[in-house]
Amino acid sequence: MTDEGAGGITRRQLGAGAMALGGALTFAALPADPASAARPARGPRTTLRHGSARRAGLLAAPLRQLVTDAEAFLAPSPRHPWYAGAVLLAGRGGTVALHRPLGMAVRYRAYDEVTDTGVEFPADRQIPMTEDTVFDLASVSKLFTSILAVQQIERGTLELDAAVASYLPDFGRAGKQDVTIRQLLTHTSGFRAWIPLYNAPTPQEKVRRVYDEAPVSPPGTAYLYSDLNLISLQLVLERVTGRTLDVLLHDGITGPLGMRRTRYNPPASWKPRIAATEDARRPWSGLDRGLVWGEVHDENAHSLGGVAGHAGVFSNAWDLAVLGRTLLNGGAYGRERILTPESVELMFTDFNTAFPGDEHGLGFELYQHWYMGAMATPRTAGHTGFTGTSLVLDPTTDSFLVVLGNSVHPVRSWRSGSAPRVAAANQLARAVPVRPARGRTAWFSGMAGSATATLTLPALDTSSGGARLRCSLWWDTEPRADVLVLEAAADDGTAWQPVPFTTKRRGGETEHHPSGTATGWSGRVWHDLTAHLPAARGLTVRWRYTTDRLYAGRGAYVDAVRVEAPGGRLFDETRPADAARVRAEGWTRSAD
Repeated sequence: MTDEGAGGITRRQLGAGAMALGGALTFAALPADPASAARPARGPRTTLRHGSARRAGLLAAPLRQLVTDAEAFLAPSPRHPWYAGAVLLAGRGGTVALHRPLGMAVRYRAYDEVTDTGVEFPADRQIPMTEDTVFDLASVSKLFTSILAVQQIERGTLELDAAVASYLPDFGRAGKQDVTIRQLLTHTSGFRAWIPLYNAPTPQEKVRRVYDEAPVSPPGTAYLYSDLNLISLQLVLERVTGRTLDVLLHDGITGPLGMRRTRYNPPASWKPRIAATEDARRPWSGLDRGLVWGEVHDENAHSLGGVAGHAGVFSNAWDLAVLGRTLLNGGAYGRERILTPESVELMFTDFNTAFPGDEHGLGFELYQHWYMGAMATPRTAGHTGFTGTSLVLDPTTDSFLVVLGNSVHPVRSWRSGSAPRVAAANQLARAVPVRPARGRTAWFSGMAGSATATLTLPALDTSSGGARLRCSLWWDTEPRADVLVLEAAADDGTAWQPVPFTTKRRGGETEHHPSGTATGWSGRVWHDLTAHLPAARGLTVRWRYTTDRLYAGRGAYVDAVRVEAPGGRLFDETRPADAARVRAEGWTRSAD
C-alpha cells in the first residue's frame, strides 16, 4: 500500500483521509540458487544494548519530551487519536536510550461509520503495547526488498542499470522495455502509484497486469512513488535467485542478524503480541475483512498470501533497530555482515538529483523533513508505512529512531500526516548536543515552527568605516523554508537591510552569502563568519531566524560575537557589560 498518496500526488502532499490501495504477490518457488557466502567483516561491528541517555551521548530532557509528545497523540489530534498505541525506540551508537510502549496494541473490535467512533473490546480483552509488540510494517517492507536487491547487485546476479526486461522479458511490454533496476529502486520508472491487483482472479493474471501496465511518464523523467516498482523487483529477485521473497528475507537478512520477530505471515501463535490494524470494509477498504489482526493489512498481499516486495513484513522495534544499526555500521552487526560498506553507501547516496525534494538512495528515502523532522540531512535515510510505522537513520550523528504506531486502528481515516513522526524526530535531533564553539554557552534559536526569533546587538558607532562582525555560526534548517538572516539598521532601527557575509568551516572553502542569509544543510559543524558592516553613527545588527508552520530543522547557534573596527573592538560578548546589552527574543543561551 502506498504510504502517503496515490496517483500523481506525492507522499508528502497527501492530506487527511486520502485512501490508497496497493498490491502484493506471492509466487511459486523456482529451483534453488546457492547463496553467496558472507563477506569478511570490516569496520565497526557495534551491537545494541539498552543504556542511559548519557551513555548514548544524548541529552535526557529531549528524550523525556519525546515521550510526552508521543503520548499527546493518544488523544484527539485534532479530532481522533493518531494511533491507539505506539512503541518508540531511539538511540545513538550502540546504545538504545529510549524504548517505550504507549497505549494499546488492541483496543477496538470494529468501526462504526455512522457515528465515526471505534467500538471497543471489553477492557479485559484489550491488549496494551509492550516493548516487543509486533507491527505490520506496510511500506517499510520496501527497505527489506531493496536490501535484498542490493545484495544481488553486490553478488553480480543483478546489474543496477540493466533493463528489467533483460531478466523478465514479458515486463518489457507497454513501453517498459527501457525501465532499469535503478529506476525501480528510486521510483523513477514511470509507474503509477498502484493498481488493484486483488481484483484479478489468479496469481498469473496479477503478474500479467503488472507486465501490461504502461508508464504514466517516460522512464527516468519523473519521480512517482509506486508500489509497482517493488512488486516488479520482487519478480526479478525471485527469477534470478530461484527462491521466494520470504525465503530470501530469512536467508539474507533476518537469519544472519538474529531478527527473530521479523517475517512475512506471522504464525497464529504470535497474534496476542501483534498490534491490530483496521476494521477493513468497503468503501474505505478494497476488501470486506472485518478486524485485521495478525494478518497483513494490504489488500492485495492478503488476497495472495501475504508476501510482497512492497508490503507484508511484520517486525518489532528492536529488530528494526538492529537493521538500522547494521546499516549505520556499514553492513555488519556483531559477527555477521549482510552488505559491504560500498553497497550500504548506495542506500545513503542520492540518485534523484534531477528531482529536488524527492531525494532517494537505493530503496531508502533521503532528506525528507515531512517525517524525518530535524533529523533530516542529505544523508538521513528512512521510510514510512501506511499502518503508522517508520524508521529513520542519521549517519551524520550515528542516531536512529523507530516509531511504530497502529494508526489505522480502527480505521484509516483517523490518521493524517506524520505529526507524531516529526515530533519524535525533532526531539531526538535536539537530544544530540551541539557544544559551544567557545566558552560554556552559545545562543540557540530554538526549533519552533511558525516563529521568528531575533538576536540583536546594541547600537554601535561604525561611522569611521572598516567595521567587521565576527562570530561562530552553526545552522541546519529546512532548506529555503526556514531562513537565518543577518541584517542591520541605521539610527532608528526600522529600515532593516541584509548584510552579506562569508562563512568557512575548518578545512573547507570560504562560502559567500551575498543575500545575508543561511538556509539548509551546513554540515552540522561550526563555521567562522565574517561580515563587513555599513558605516553609521548608530548601527544595530541582528540575526533573524524565521520558520514556516510545517517543519523545522535543528536550528541555528551563534557564539563568540565581536565587532572590530580599525580603532579597536566595538563589541565583545565575552565582556559582561556588552553581553548584558544583547536583546534576545526567541533565542536562549544553551550549553547542550
